[in-house]
Amino acid sequence: MAAQGTDPLTVEVVELIGSVVARYHDEYERAAAEHSLTGAQARVLGLLSMEALPMRRIARTMKCEPSNITGIVDRLEVRGLVERRPDPGDRRVKLAAATDEGRDLARRLRTSLDFAREPLAELTAAERALLRDLLRRMLGDPEA
Repeated sequence: MAAQGTDPLTVEVVELIGSVVARYHDEYERAAAEHSLTGAQARVLGLLSMEALPMRRIARTMKCEPSNITGIVDRLEVRGLVERRPDPGDRRVKLAAATDEGRDLARRLRTSLDFAREPLAELTAAERALLRDLLRRMLGDPEA
C-alpha cells in the first residue's frame, strides 16, 4: 500500500489543484493588468472592497510584511481607489478602506474572472456546494 499522500489518486488531485490555482492566478494577473494594477494591488483592493481593515491584518491575510502593504496602499490611494481613516475603536490604528471608485473597480475585476465562473457553471448547485464544503474542510474552516 502506498504511503499516505503518495497514492496515485492523491497525486492526481494535488496536480489538478495546482493547475486550477495556476490558471486562476494567471487570469487574475491579466485582469488586474487590464486596469493598470498588479495582482497584489488587485487582491488588496478586493479585500478592502468587502470591509475596511488595519494594515497589519491585510499583511497577515496576504502573508507578507506590513511595509509591503504600505506601499501597495500608497499606490492605490494615489489612484483614488483606497483611503486611510482612523479606526473608530482605536484612533491610533489606521484603517485602509476602498473608495466608491475602488469598490466599483473591485467588482469589475471579480466579474471579469471568467475562468473561475465558467467551469463552475458546469457543476450543479449541489456539486458547487459540495466543492465549497470540501475546500473549506481542507483549509480547516470551522464552518465546514
